[in-house]
Order: sequence, then C-alpha cells, then structure tokens
Amino acid sequence: MFTIEHEFDATIITLVDEAAMQEDVTIEAFEDCVVLRQIDPLSDEPVSVTLSMTQLRDLAAALDLPEGSYLTAPKP
Repeated sequence: MFTIEHEFDATIITLVDEAAMQEDVTIEAFEDCVVLRQIDPLSDEPVSVTLSMTQLRDLAAALDLPEGSYLTAPKP
C-alpha cells in the first residue's frame, strides 16, 4: 500500500509495509532531489538518504540491468 500527497514544493509518497516487517518509507520528491526517510527501529530516530536527480535516473536504469559497471550519458 502507498499514499501520495502533493505539497507546494514536493510530492510525498509513503510506502506502507502492511506485513509490519519494516518501518514505513517516506519519499519526498523535490525539483532537484529525492529524499528517502525511514525510522530506525533501534534508535527510534529518522534516517534520511538524499539522491540527486542523476542518481535517481541511474537507480531506475540499474533496476533493469545485469550485474556490471555502467556509465550513463548526461541528460541534455
């Protein structure tokens, strides 16, 4: 299950773990980056990872490729 909310400067997607095996993940998509947040169950503190748009494109491409090292072309 997931939810989508549109804010002034971001789209916020929350991925809900219905099996309760992991904490929910919140994804905030801004114009220039994407921020993933999840609560660390050991410290009960939020942990964030920020991806540039280039890193996000590389991640999307990597999901459909076999093992290896790749260089993506810059976006025009």
